Amino acid sequence: MNRKLLILGSIFGGTAVLLGAFGAHGLKQLVNADAVASFETGVRYQMYHALLLLLLGGILECSEKRKKTLYYLLLIGILMFSGSIYLLATQEATKIDFSAIALLTPLGGALLMVSWGILLYTFVKR
Repeated sequence: MNRKLLILGSIFGGTAVLLGAFGAHGLKQLVNADAVASFETGVRYQMYHALLLLLLGGILECSEKRKKTLYYLLLIGILMFSGSIYLLATQEATKIDFSAIALLTPLGGALLMVSWGILLYTFVKR
């Protein structure tokens, strides 16, 4: 499980850098400032959670079951939260109406909060 956490953290971290560069240099010409700021929020939260995945895979000592739970919560949470923000922020440029997926953002955020709650519980229980 540690290997999976490290690989996923590396993938999300690398893509956060790539998407951050796109947001800073390419997106500004395509969408308004509010959309760029929203996109940057998605990148920032993706990177925060990529770093968390790396810490989980490299440092945190807890059961494999707990690590597996956190792996899936973070995977799905990042995809739903940041992924929906990326799509919503680029609507103006793509001319595709992604408003139907707007509820994925808070659902993904809730999954990310649950993962932090599980971490808190893990540390308190030690």
